[in-house]
Amino acid sequence: MLSLIIWIPLVAGLIAALAPRRFAPWIAGTGATATLALVIAVLIGFDPDGGMQYVTDVTWIPGLGVDYNLGIDGLSIFLVLLTAVAWVPAIAFTASRGTERSGLYFLMLLAGETATLGAFLSQDLLLFVLFFDLMIVPFYFLFGIWGKDRDGVTASSATLKMIVFTLIGSLLMLVGAIALAVISADGGDLTFNMTELAARGLPSGSQNWIFWFFAAAFLVKMPAFPLHGWMPDAYRAAPLPALAVFSGVLSKVGAYGFLRVVLPLMPDATELFQTVMLILGVATIIYGSVMAFTKTDLRLILGFSSVAQLGFITAGIFALNTSGAEGAVFQMVNHGLVVVPAFLIVALIAERTGSEDISRMGGLAKKAPVFAVIFLIVTMSTLALPGSPNFIGEFFILNGILQTDVALAIIASSGVVFAAFYALRMYQLSMHNPLSGGADSREISVRDGLMIVPMVLVTVVLAFCPQLIIHGSEPAVDTVVTLSNAEAAK
Repeated sequence: MLSLIIWIPLVAGLIAALAPRRFAPWIAGTGATATLALVIAVLIGFDPDGGMQYVTDVTWIPGLGVDYNLGIDGLSIFLVLLTAVAWVPAIAFTASRGTERSGLYFLMLLAGETATLGAFLSQDLLLFVLFFDLMIVPFYFLFGIWGKDRDGVTASSATLKMIVFTLIGSLLMLVGAIALAVISADGGDLTFNMTELAARGLPSGSQNWIFWFFAAAFLVKMPAFPLHGWMPDAYRAAPLPALAVFSGVLSKVGAYGFLRVVLPLMPDATELFQTVMLILGVATIIYGSVMAFTKTDLRLILGFSSVAQLGFITAGIFALNTSGAEGAVFQMVNHGLVVVPAFLIVALIAERTGSEDISRMGGLAKKAPVFAVIFLIVTMSTLALPGSPNFIGEFFILNGILQTDVALAIIASSGVVFAAFYALRMYQLSMHNPLSGGADSREISVRDGLMIVPMVLVTVVLAFCPQLIIHGSEPAVDTVVTLSNAEAAK
């Protein structure tokens, strides 16, 4: 079942690339929808207390101890669901507008889904590294070929910068994974099975430097301050549907890697560098929030607000307690559900105003109350107001940080205040005030509503029923945090 979930998007993408152009969107949409249906089927049969489920374990490279090992548990089930959900509107939005070389475009987009799902489902460390690295390949082509030169930034230079940053991180992680397996083997048989590696353990001295090899890769991917230098240019140039899934889902693989790989396999280093990572997380919150407030480009406002949210997630993970980790998992899913429709709404705003700069727009709500309400819900979902899913996630995270470091929790909470400023400023300047010259205030179409509203409704449901995710992920989160703390205490 999990193999089907991973490979169906790639197969659909290949067929779409080879099929006549007019069939490509339908084939891509069918592949993404079939993947979503399979993930829902897995979710229906999923037991939160059942540990790793739907396991596939086949020897792949016997001499190196590498297996094709897949499984799903409470840490990954909702991120897999987020991935499957997010790709459907991204494909539908592109299909509704059309694009050049559509077959190749959908192949790249669906290959990105395969790699992302593979990273979330891999239980073999080298397989995880392989899928993690492969994720960037299709987005290199998506950003480089279909991206646009904007604000003096060329798509090619932005893509090159992104590749350089992520490639350095990926190579460091590959070296770290090989070193981890070799040192853990201690002259015995090599294995990359993550459960086996956790059981074997790793000397503390080796954990300390391997920790940073993995941390560099994950922090670049998220992106987190100060390793986010590739983000502004890449976000300026990227096609918006591809950017929606990139920001909404791919950035979460880095945070997931900390929970799946770093905490269980490097518990001593995790405890040693806990304060450093907490400071990095809090610094990312403040930096992302301030930058989001100073920008007028909608892409960058959303991009830097995402940086701030990933700072909350990082701090929640390294609070090293159940509250922080549960909040981090909840916030990963919630943020993805908010960001994907947010970037698609940016595309709709650009169609109406011819710009993505809020200083040049206004009054879009005048003749489009439904569109304004949808955007208002998305905007409110980025704030930690009671009644929003962000409130739940940030409450758990701040509670977790508070149990670890009161001063950092107080500083981190300022990110909640900043979010109110930049989110309301974004909404006010785009939807209210006089209608800017040349702007077209028109209602959202039924077609666009069907792409965006379902994800918005899910965020509303999560705001009132957060237990849908928290209950499902709680046993797995407890296991990871308990295992990490217990190993570090030995």
